[in-house]
Amino acid sequence: MRKLIQTSFLGLFSLLTGYAAGLDTVGVTLLRQVDPTLTGSGIRVAQVEAPLSTATPPPFEVNPGSIGQLESLFTYYSSSGTATSFPNSAGVESGHADSVGGIFVGASGGVAPAVAHVDNYEANYFYQTFIALGSASIPGRIVNQSFIFGNTPPQTLIDQQYDNFAAQNSVLFVSGAGNGGIVNPPATSYNGIGVGVVDGPSSQGPTSDNGRCKPDLCAPGGATSFSTPFVSGAAALLLQAGLRGDGGTGSITNDASDIRTLKALLLNGALKPAGWTNGATTPLDARYGAGVVNVFNAWSQLKGQKRTFIEATSPALGNPHPPGASAANIATLAGWDFRSISSSAITDKVNHYYFNLAAANGSRYTATATLVWNRAVSQTGINNLDLFLYDTGTGTLIASSVSTVDNVEHVYLPQLPPGRYDLQVLIPAGAPIGKTETYALAFEFFALQLSISPSAGGLNLSWPIAPTGFNLQSATNLNPVINWSSVATAPAISNGRNVVGLPAGSASQFFRLVRP
Repeated sequence: MRKLIQTSFLGLFSLLTGYAAGLDTVGVTLLRQVDPTLTGSGIRVAQVEAPLSTATPPPFEVNPGSIGQLESLFTYYSSSGTATSFPNSAGVESGHADSVGGIFVGASGGVAPAVAHVDNYEANYFYQTFIALGSASIPGRIVNQSFIFGNTPPQTLIDQQYDNFAAQNSVLFVSGAGNGGIVNPPATSYNGIGVGVVDGPSSQGPTSDNGRCKPDLCAPGGATSFSTPFVSGAAALLLQAGLRGDGGTGSITNDASDIRTLKALLLNGALKPAGWTNGATTPLDARYGAGVVNVFNAWSQLKGQKRTFIEATSPALGNPHPPGASAANIATLAGWDFRSISSSAITDKVNHYYFNLAAANGSRYTATATLVWNRAVSQTGINNLDLFLYDTGTGTLIASSVSTVDNVEHVYLPQLPPGRYDLQVLIPAGAPIGKTETYALAFEFFALQLSISPSAGGLNLSWPIAPTGFNLQSATNLNPVINWSSVATAPAISNGRNVVGLPAGSASQFFRLVRP
């Protein structure tokens, strides 16, 4: 097998200067303010590193001291041996591994600084021992892979091997897409998350095999080696939240912590950068995927709880599937579901999720929904699931995501009028891999409003903390052309709202909330 290739390398010193800004961008700073206990506690993770040279022992290891962690947090694995101390004979320190590990689990500035343990693997050993053979499991649930493969083995084989392992062992692989050209394996695997970079050169989809949408997400970092651990860390935080019952207690924790649910929530909570676009048959943007990962938004949707569909219908194969007759609605406008859906040989199956979006001072809603399912073990193809949004009053189709090659469907509508809507998950009759598929669905509908109220020192502007990603802007008049500028005062958080104070005697101004 050709040696694995690092996507990039930056000095640790230069990377550290971007930690704080990166944590702000991906929602960690806000999450810590709201719930300081979400630090990755109890979650075992893995960091797989390609060696920077062919030296023996291989240079692939994170130096715990360089990221402020204890030796006991790490176990090191390579063909040269296994070690539980540092330095050791299994390998030597890698500056690239230190930089990645600092973002992932660093004690100061890491996304998930309190994980239970980190298994640090040399990438060739990891691939050959676990992925290619598929005969052994690993203890970690979230695996960061800031590397790409060379030209061999072929992408389709790598994808199949990673998909098999992920589905069999409930492991979420988070892999860098590469820093230019097409998206590289293992970021191309169906069941993992491929990560691009929002603030640097990034590989773009579609995939070379069958035109699938990859990457799935993007993050800051300057290069995909360093955007990837932002997403891996976010996945670890979300897994901690799901296992402790933030999305529902009892058996629901199993559904909340499934890799399909984690992926659906992370994609659905992402923020759309300027230029983001998708289509009915291309659910994700070719460069940004679902957008810039934001763990606070994903966690807020997890906390909306698991929600059962309202109604199920079975239209004949290929027939229309308009909204049904039920008058009930989903109780919350942000949440998720995890369940199986089955069709017959001659009828499609549709699960209907109804939402009532109340009129609120003329506001329009932003609607986002993401459907995720796995490629099954040892299958070259996937079942086909589709996602639709209908207006229940008129029966009009508002949006659809109907890719036949992706195992992700995604709809995003930033200007949805108030009304009652039917979000549909459909599996067609006689789906190719089997007539039953298990899916995760994440959804969010919101109409964010800016409020003003008197305070002791003047006036307060406020808006909900969830969803996040909004900037407060002001203008002195509304005459064309309006000159909007960002308000310099950072909002304080009070009772679940962002609050910005305006002192008495402030000049007349107009305000608005915008997302980038």
